[in-house]
Amino acid sequence: MAGLSEIGIGEGLYIVDLGLVLKEEQCLVLADFHIGYEEALNKQGVLVPRFSFQDILSRLKPLLKQSYNTIIINGDLKHEFGEISNQEWQETQQILDLLKSKTKHLVLIKGNHDTILEPIARRKDVSIRDYIMFQGVYITHGHKLPSDVDFHRANTVIIAHEHPAVSIRDGLRSELFKCFLVGRYEQKKLVVMPSFNPITPGSDVRKQKLLSPFLTHGINEFEVYVVEDKVYYFGRLKDLE
Repeated sequence: MAGLSEIGIGEGLYIVDLGLVLKEEQCLVLADFHIGYEEALNKQGVLVPRFSFQDILSRLKPLLKQSYNTIIINGDLKHEFGEISNQEWQETQQILDLLKSKTKHLVLIKGNHDTILEPIARRKDVSIRDYIMFQGVYITHGHKLPSDVDFHRANTVIIAHEHPAVSIRDGLRSELFKCFLVGRYEQKKLVVMPSFNPITPGSDVRKQKLLSPFLTHGINEFEVYVVEDKVYYFGRLKDLE
């Protein structure tokens, strides 16, 4: 894609900034916007400025310079579990309108934070699904293990949920960076997407307890693709210092 760094990870699948593109299907996959996170923090007494929505829009614009047959939000469009906050109502609708203007089909994959997503989706006439499958590529949020026939037939699985990041040391200084992880789950290729939310970089997968049942073992063999000003290949997780 013009103007954006991309790296192929096989089978027509490309990391493009914080998104994944399935080129043959002309499909863009994004994940974990967690819209409303700032309002949730404010309610807890944590005073943070509400800048993330504009940052999300700015980061989306280069990805949306072209149109797609399908755009998928792979879970956790919104942050609050038990309600739809004012911030979520306003900002999710703006995001959905923007994405719908760039695709024929917009699909919301239900994440663990999306317990009350239907009113938003219904208002914008967007479908909600537990997963979607494209020619052997199975896309699901990753907070639970599927048991359907399509999952067993899939050769590649794309999940989010984990918000993977890695700490990179430069002398005495260490900094945390969002990253993609590419490895195996049983006999399937597994791709783990980072969060699109700009407030926090994510969870350091080398130091913090992992959340997804897809990542219960073998994580050190996963390959790491760090996303910063461009996409960088860092080799296997176990080889990082």
